[in-house]
Amino acid sequence: MASKPYKNNKKGTGRHVQLPEYLQATEAWATMPPGPRALYIELKRRYNGRNNGRIVLSYREAAIALNCHRNTAGVWFADLERRGFIAMTQAPYLGPSGVGQASVWALQELPTTDGKPATKEFAKWRETKKPRTMTVPPRHNDCAISPETASGSARPVLKIVPDT
Repeated sequence: MASKPYKNNKKGTGRHVQLPEYLQATEAWATMPPGPRALYIELKRRYNGRNNGRIVLSYREAAIALNCHRNTAGVWFADLERRGFIAMTQAPYLGPSGVGQASVWALQELPTTDGKPATKEFAKWRETKKPRTMTVPPRHNDCAISPETASGSARPVLKIVPDT
């Protein structure tokens, strides 16, 4: 019997980005705006299975990939870091010849290449809620109620007293 012909020239399905269910079920992911989510997907797209902790992506490259301004991309990087999805393993710097070197990132859901385990800090992140303020002014219980307002009319009655 001959070998199966469909397996000889099979190329595969290509690369894809996988977002696990436990990551999407966290509060950090659920409350995150769409811009940082798109940036996380772009970082995950640059992960090839062997380079976590060495993912190179500058603000300008991210801005081009996501069709936004580089300052906006910088805010999104800060949001992802604050929520615990990514960590900067190497800050940007000027190289020896004066050419800028981009930031190097690590995804916190996966172990890095230098043997550090996955921290998964995004699972511990909680949104800080602002304290609620009173929208209704406090009631004054010591106010005297006149007989005119107590009878049911909402408006106070003015009495004109003649001068004598």
